[in-house]
Amino acid sequence: MPTRALSDDQIENCFGVLAELRPHLQRDNFLATVRAMEEDGYKLVYMADQGRVVAVAGYRIYSNLFMGKHLYVDDLVTTEQARSGGYGKRLLSWLREQARAEACKVLHLDSGAQRPDAHKFYFREGMHIASFHFSQQLEQS
Repeated sequence: MPTRALSDDQIENCFGVLAELRPHLQRDNFLATVRAMEEDGYKLVYMADQGRVVAVAGYRIYSNLFMGKHLYVDDLVTTEQARSGGYGKRLLSWLREQARAEACKVLHLDSGAQRPDAHKFYFREGMHIASFHFSQQLEQS
């Protein structure tokens, strides 16, 4: 069962695992960034093995006109050394239960096109491709 990262130390201990998924993250502003995201409903949970964080999920529950109330998974990652240990499967199962407990209609996430192993995992877990996610970098003036 995942543990909610509530304390500064718990959040900081998730940095290394999240940085495997998001290499652009900077340790010096990580805590402040997570705390700011929490104000928008972001929740961070983790799983540990022998006191070491091995898997992390960040999610939020919100509503929109397209999907109604849903749980959106911002981040889901297991450290390279712990992959295939069942942590991702357990985290995703727990996230589904959270979604049901919150009366969400759907669990939704995006996965980078460059992550075929993650896509295989999501397909094995019964997920399907529901849409294309488009993005565009904006120049700063």
